[in-house]
Amino acid sequence: QVQLVESGGGLVQAGGSLRLSCAASGRTFSSYAMGWFRQAPGKEREFVAVISGSGAYTYYTNSVKGRFTISRDNAKNTVYLQMNSLKPEDTAVYYCAQGRTSYTTGYTYTEANFGSWGQGTQVTVSS
Repeated sequence: QVQLVESGGGLVQAGGSLRLSCAASGRTFSSYAMGWFRQAPGKEREFVAVISGSGAYTYYTNSVKGRFTISRDNAKNTVYLQMNSLKPEDTAVYYCAQGRTSYTTGYTYTEANFGSWGQGTQVTVSS
């Protein structure tokens, strides 16, 4: 099973930026789509963004469109989440997860459709 390790979280003021990274073990990284999810205190974990195995296709939840960018470097087995114009409501623990296929279509972006998960990294946005 793949191991996923997130990093890059921290405390930032509203309007600021952070770049999260998720490093994966294993030799089949490019065969799977990768997703980012987040969980705010007292709320359920929610989908944020997904990228196809090749990196050619991406999809975002509406609340982060135009502010967040997901990307990946398959040579480094790493997926990124660049977060700009951060808002206090972006405060959450952010998790990366491995999809069950290389595609971003044909399934819903729910936790059940993602296999391995990282331990999460805290992002706190102050107002």
